[in-house]
Amino acid sequence: MRKLLICGIMFMTCICNVHAQSYCVMNGNDGSVVESEQMHKTQSVASISKIMTAIVAIEEGKLDDRWQVSEAICQVNGSSIYLKVGDEVTLRDLLYGLMLRSGNDAAVEIAEHVGGSVDQFVIKMNKKAKAIGMNDTVFHNPSGLDETDGGNLSSAYDMALLMRYAMQNDTFKEIAGSKYYDFKGNRWMNKNKLLFTFDNATAGKTGYTKKAGRTLVSCASENDVDSIVVTLDMGGDFAFHQIKHEQQLNDYEAYPIIKAGTYQLNQYEFEINKTIFIPIKKTEELNLTVMSRIENNLLKITVKKADMVLEYEFTGKKINKQKGGWFS
Repeated sequence: MRKLLICGIMFMTCICNVHAQSYCVMNGNDGSVVESEQMHKTQSVASISKIMTAIVAIEEGKLDDRWQVSEAICQVNGSSIYLKVGDEVTLRDLLYGLMLRSGNDAAVEIAEHVGGSVDQFVIKMNKKAKAIGMNDTVFHNPSGLDETDGGNLSSAYDMALLMRYAMQNDTFKEIAGSKYYDFKGNRWMNKNKLLFTFDNATAGKTGYTKKAGRTLVSCASENDVDSIVVTLDMGGDFAFHQIKHEQQLNDYEAYPIIKAGTYQLNQYEFEINKTIFIPIKKTEELNLTVMSRIENNLLKITVKKADMVLEYEFTGKKINKQKGGWFS
């Protein structure tokens, strides 16, 4: 059972003190914006930048790579997992240190290893940002520090886009949603308090610098409805996030448009690993148009929902004989 009324009463005082510069509440299923304020306003976003550092490293690196920490960490300040030059680490270790403890030393060491240098890794970060559609964003470093280079500039909307993209990766989702990680006799505890206080919380990343203020990205899920909230320069952010998540999870239901399974069509076999859900507001009538077509070995599905057009594409394998029908 949801506790929307109770939580609203508990956090009313906190919300009165919120001074949001910008925020975005996004549905993680289809990327639609549920609520926002100045969501395209650009500013330093501090350590929530590490979401990009993590997803680039996961996609381009190898989790079990093992090496010794370089001297690059000697120039790092701010939050740390206290690496020492010569320490033996894996990329997996550093990713947990990056996401749970916001280690700036972990960020630099990841960049050096995966990119060959910090500068080359930052190029990868910006390339990925462009591919995702983060038009308000420029990355200058892998950590989010902003004292020397102005920091990483982004918006609440862009960071929500990034988190939605990253959460589609199972490795990222597992790391960002972990409460603890054991490393060389130490137990790291995730700084995202919502994982400990809010049952529907699934992942997130905290951030803070004097220039950026408090920044926070968090995710929650219930009954296949996925919620993403981003706040930039906000006090009382954890309480605000929980209330916005609860509102979305309470107001929307998930409608399955493409069910997981194996389908045969036009002598091709298509494997759909996960059911794709579209969020529908409970007070609104269902108004969806779903169209599919085959182009060579590609199954292309177009979903029209209000003023949104969503495209899904699946690659098929040629089969000798068609065994069944589409969604049969």
